[in-house]
Amino acid sequence: MGNWVENEGLSIFVIFVWLALNVFLFVWYYFVYDIGEKFYYTRELLGPFLALARAPAACLNFNCMLILLPVCRNLLSFLRGSSACCSVRVRRQLDRNLTFHKLVAWMIALHTTIHTIAHLFNVEKAVDARNDNGTNIQSVLSRLGDKENETYLNFARKKLANPGGGLYVAFTTLAGLSGVIITLCLILIITSSTKTIRRSYFEVFWFTHHLFVIFFAGLVIHGAGQIVRGQIETSWKEHKPSICAKQFTEWGKKPECPIPQFSGNPPMTWKWVVGPMILYLCERLVRFWRSQQKVVITKVVIHPFKTIELQMKKKGFRMEVGQYIFVKCPAVSMLEWHPFTLTSAPEEDYFSIHIRIVGDWTEGLFNACGCDRQEFQDAWKLPKLAVDGPFGTASEDVFSYETVMLVGAGIGVTPFASVLKSVWYKYCNDATNLRLKKIYFYWLCRDTHAFEWFADLLQSLENQMQERDNAAFLSYNIYLTGWDETQATHFTVHHDEEKDVITGLKQKTLYGRPNWENEFKMIANQHPSSRIGVFLCGPEALATTLSKMSISNSEADPRGVHFIFNKENF
Repeated sequence: MGNWVENEGLSIFVIFVWLALNVFLFVWYYFVYDIGEKFYYTRELLGPFLALARAPAACLNFNCMLILLPVCRNLLSFLRGSSACCSVRVRRQLDRNLTFHKLVAWMIALHTTIHTIAHLFNVEKAVDARNDNGTNIQSVLSRLGDKENETYLNFARKKLANPGGGLYVAFTTLAGLSGVIITLCLILIITSSTKTIRRSYFEVFWFTHHLFVIFFAGLVIHGAGQIVRGQIETSWKEHKPSICAKQFTEWGKKPECPIPQFSGNPPMTWKWVVGPMILYLCERLVRFWRSQQKVVITKVVIHPFKTIELQMKKKGFRMEVGQYIFVKCPAVSMLEWHPFTLTSAPEEDYFSIHIRIVGDWTEGLFNACGCDRQEFQDAWKLPKLAVDGPFGTASEDVFSYETVMLVGAGIGVTPFASVLKSVWYKYCNDATNLRLKKIYFYWLCRDTHAFEWFADLLQSLENQMQERDNAAFLSYNIYLTGWDETQATHFTVHHDEEKDVITGLKQKTLYGRPNWENEFKMIANQHPSSRIGVFLCGPEALATTLSKMSISNSEADPRGVHFIFNKENF
């Protein structure tokens, strides 16, 4: 329980506060419209769906205010890099920005659904009341505004029977048309954000996500239609609904019941979202400015298993371990930006990324760099790149712990390449002030070729630690999760050799998957009364496993061992 609070307590608290504010806004505005005197006649006209439409509208304002903040990457990086603003525990919450962004998006979808369905009923009742020539109160309220010196309550001004009347309201009023547009935008944004679309058709996800510009523009003007109307204050003082409602046939004839006057609710959404919109605009301007700075590709290295390494230089570029950048290649696409973890160390005079060729954009970059040809590519023929970043990630906190577990799956090893390189440089320069004393590194891969580009780094670090008589500083385990019978026989024959047959390292490659329960227990026994950072760059299934292991293998005693789980998100 103690480590559950350590790992998840602040996150749960943030989510609880967010949910509580949603509940408060929903309940508060529900009763404002359900029992408020100002909207007495609006309720008579529209019924209970008035409050059911307005309560989620307030929650939509709140959540639309929040939705842009988690994707203001420069703001988050600034907060992350400021120890005065953020402790390690708070920085871990910033690393979950995309998770919160998704939660807020689903909350927006929920309230949009309630708001839309409720308004469909409201439109139906308003159109029916407008076409009713009877003497009930709904008909009388609907006829208000037909004469001079009267203000209308029913937003359906034209007498058209349903469904034509409802469609007329939806596509000819400002509120109706903007509502249809922003709902369609939201549907496209959410449906294209599924994991399948993001991984297989990233361009679809990227382009449809930019419908948020239309969404926010429509959201701001949606309330300007003022279709929800209430009794104005001066009229309410002269015309008490609790007294005059039953005498609706006598309105204007009795001095105590003059004809009620109505006005629309002033637009409020812009007050909620203007701040985040300005902040996000500044964010995009900063990104644009940085993307215009010249980037020089100094080296292109082709690694096995369709992986390329780009080494680049950019004036004024500064990075920390584990950070990531966004890259655009105009020769491939003028609009698309893709995130890549930096694999270089801050101590190097260049920055680098490793790119696995898995889609149209990466294939295009692969060809643009001349990697599809055998002959040497001249530097001046290499494509121009735009780079935005770097941005902070969980891996920046590696040096905040004395003991860490680094777990990479496949290409997910890239942030730890930066970490291990930086450690190597620090040891080359006598790292006496280095707080980090022990690294447990785990790398899981399906194919033997994927190990090759990373093995040189591990070998250099392995030799460096031995030369300095500190071989115990780095314990690494490489797991091959996929192999065939021929490979297995070959590995068995060469198992007793001094160096591993696959990697050339002294540490032998293991086959299968780690027994995480045993690994955590072993590390806990080796480092009692310690806070151990667990860092993962890999799939969600592995994240779930390591998160559970971090909690279950930590002690309830605050002075005992605690595993603190961190995951890369970008």
